[in-house]
Amino acid sequence: MLKFETEHAFLQENITDYQETVNKYHEQLMNKTGLGNDFVGWVEWPNNYDKEEFERVLACAEKMRNMCDVFVVCGIGGSYLGARAVIEMVNGLYADKKPEIVFMGNTFSSTYIAQVMNYIKDKEVCVNVISKSGTTTETALAFRLLKKFMDEKYGEEAKNRIVATTDKARGTLKTMADAEGYETFVIPDDIGGRFSVITPVGLLPIAVAGIDIRALMAGTKKAYDDLADPDLNTNTAYRYAVARRILEKQGKCAEMLVSYESQMSMVAEWWKQLFGESEGKNGTGILPCSVNFSTDLHSMGQFIQDGKKVLFETLIKVEKPTLDLTFPSDEENADGMNYLAGKSLHWVNQMACQGTLEAHVDTGHVPNLEITIPDMSAETFGYMCYFFFRAIAMTTYMNEQNPFNQPGVEVYKKNMFRLLGKN
Repeated sequence: MLKFETEHAFLQENITDYQETVNKYHEQLMNKTGLGNDFVGWVEWPNNYDKEEFERVLACAEKMRNMCDVFVVCGIGGSYLGARAVIEMVNGLYADKKPEIVFMGNTFSSTYIAQVMNYIKDKEVCVNVISKSGTTTETALAFRLLKKFMDEKYGEEAKNRIVATTDKARGTLKTMADAEGYETFVIPDDIGGRFSVITPVGLLPIAVAGIDIRALMAGTKKAYDDLADPDLNTNTAYRYAVARRILEKQGKCAEMLVSYESQMSMVAEWWKQLFGESEGKNGTGILPCSVNFSTDLHSMGQFIQDGKKVLFETLIKVEKPTLDLTFPSDEENADGMNYLAGKSLHWVNQMACQGTLEAHVDTGHVPNLEITIPDMSAETFGYMCYFFFRAIAMTTYMNEQNPFNQPGVEVYKKNMFRLLGKN
């Protein structure tokens, strides 16, 4: 379902030479004996997720879809990036679907927050607030505004329009949800935020957007089965993990995720959190960055081709687009474009991809790892998501770091709270 190729990667070592190392870390991951083992619940999640809660997610999503014009997802980081990535990848950027999914709680921007509040004031609204503790500052700030708005607009009915995804038993948000009578869903204790898109954190907003979450979970299960054997001849996730470490040893300190589909831009944002927050520890790790071609060829193409040779590209190819058009013929041909008449736009996109790959590899000498997915469906995202989960766990273990914590982000929070006057 997913292909991984290193033909254009300029690897100076054989991936299979790392089999013994991979075996060691695979065993630690599966046996929960490695660094961060308290947060590896995602590994077996495709098999043992709570089926009863999953059915409640489906029922709640259907209820929300029938109640609102706008569904506001209030969360930050892993509490919104995964859901937004799936929704945009599967539905596209201009899908004529209701309800509209709007995101808050992911910024302090006063203009953005005020514009969202103004946008929803005359619409039928439901809210999903997502926070393990309920005290994440950006999310708590936005939810206080949203709660006031919902209470004033709907009164007692507001409790039926607000859903909380939070800790199972404790925390500020859980206490508030129980007191107010909100329906709640659980953020598992052993799954960190950036791995949570396949839990109710991501599944509820995705289902409200009209996307088949059964198919998404089927994709994760297929990936789980395909990646069960650590054999580097066949395990695509581990091959990718090892290739990254080889390229880092060759001096490549930045990885640029490349897509030729505009609706996958948020997939890249989700991937950047997953990889950056997982492996950026103790002076180690590869800087994750992204571009969307051919758009960004007109801004970043020059550096990639001729700039300092610090990066490699990981190219995601899509075999079948969600939609396609045929380029028309024009009798006047004033624009000189008739050479494309009768061709599909996806074919044009593929040729742009091939031409760019050749340029970056043959004359730019930029290593390229290639991932090919069949389409942009929910099942494909589920598979690709689990592929990336396995890959980042392995590649970070290979750097002898904990893939599942994020101690560095606490520093800015302490400074911010001090400046804000929080006791």
